This record gives sequence, C-alpha cells and structure tokens, in this order.
Amino acid sequence: MVAGAFPLAKLLTLGARQLSRPLAARIKAGARASPFFRTYICLPPAQLYHWVEMRTKMRLLGFRGASVKPLNEEAAAELGAELLGEALVFGVGGLCLYLEYLRQAGQGRRREEHLDRALEELREHLDELRRELEALRGR
Repeated sequence: MVAGAFPLAKLLTLGARQLSRPLAARIKAGARASPFFRTYICLPPAQLYHWVEMRTKMRLLGFRGASVKPLNEEAAAELGAELLGEALVFGVGGLCLYLEYLRQAGQGRRREEHLDRALEELREHLDELRRELEALRGR
C-alpha cells in the first residue's frame, strides 16, 4: 500500500468530527445535571434564541406590539443544552474545514515553490549553455 494514498490529516479531521458528537451529548447531560452550568451557561443563550425566534415569527405574522414570555427553566435548559451541543459540533466542523484549507494552501504553496526552483534551475542551465555556445563561437 502506498503511504501517500491515505492522507492522515483527513483521517484525523474525520475522527475529531466523530468525537465531537459524543462530547456534545456529555455536555448536554452535564447541563441538565449542574445547576450552575444550567443557570449561567445554558439559560441565557436559550432565552435569547427563544426571544429572537418569537419576535421574528410575530413580526412575520403581523403582531408588532406583543411581548414574548420567557421559556420555563426546564425547556430553556433543554434548548440551551441543544444549542451548546450543536455549536460545539458546528465549531469542530468549521475548525476541521479551516485546517484542511490551511493544509491545501500549504501544499499549493510548496508546489509553486518547487516549480519556481525548477524553472530557475532551467534558466540558469540555459544561461550556462548560452555562455558555452558563445565561447565556442568565439574560438
């Protein structure tokens, strides 16, 4: 088997993405169990998300002045845990995409540098051959 046929970087990014799902599930379970995590980490983004979602829906339906009631604590904790888990999975996916972009850009840059060196060597060789030809013509 050829060593370069199976890129290790792609395997590592796939592994990181696969590991992010169980990690997100553990964070969700921790959010449900810990009062501090639930109160200060999960509830504020969930309430904000709910408020923005409901305001948008009300505006689309034509209710301009209606107020939005906050979610109860259990529903907000569940929504916050879901948002946190999905943000983690999305963040890991985005990081993998960015790292793959950097890897590809580095490969392209190295390829260009190699081609530039080869072209420079060819130019130097051509100049050397021209000098030798001029020297032979001068004799």
